[in-house]
Amino acid sequence: FFDFSKATAKRAFRVIQDTHNVRSVSFHPSGDFLLAGTDHPIAHLYDVNTFQCYLSANVPEISVNGAINQVRYSSTGGMYVTASKDGAIRLWDGVSANCVRSIVGAHGTAEATSANFTKDQRFVLSCGKDSTVKLWEVSSGRLVKQYLGATHTQLRFQAVFNDTEEFVLSIDEPSNEIVIWDALTAEKVAKWSSNHIGAPRWIEHSPAEAAFITCGTDRSVRFWKEIL
Repeated sequence: FFDFSKATAKRAFRVIQDTHNVRSVSFHPSGDFLLAGTDHPIAHLYDVNTFQCYLSANVPEISVNGAINQVRYSSTGGMYVTASKDGAIRLWDGVSANCVRSIVGAHGTAEATSANFTKDQRFVLSCGKDSTVKLWEVSSGRLVKQYLGATHTQLRFQAVFNDTEEFVLSIDEPSNEIVIWDALTAEKVAKWSSNHIGAPRWIEHSPAEAAFITCGTDRSVRFWKEIL
């Protein structure tokens, strides 16, 4: 944990030592809880104030390849979602930590590399190493839309919504480009060169403005203002 109000604070003021490699973290909207997605197939839920760790008591059948690539809370904290190395997207109750739905093979046998909720918690957007970006209905687990035209088979890329959720953004690995789709029609509307040396490793959109960041193995972070 870092206090970013102090410009000189380069050292963490609090540390949680997990039992497994940590791949992804997500704060509860209240700030009181932290989810850690690790090499363990179940997300580790921490009380930020006591450091107490909780695990789900209701665990679905998960293969040995179930390491979590990304974990994300919904906007209210009522649910969280995990994207796993075994290709599954799993939805969890944010209070009981019970698994409420498993979308097994969401990306076939390829890794599911990212998953996050829409603001209204009705849908989850996922990305996988099968070069697909998919939109799922939370209540039924039904596939609603598929966004095609970006290749990602090697690195663990993300798919994210823009701040208004009108567009979906992801990364094309061979060309090092940012790919943008119309969220409703799933039509590709733009491709922008990332200007990174090698494909960007991460993309994250601002929740409040038409801007996003990319970062890559070239050790650079690039800030983008959108003009669509």
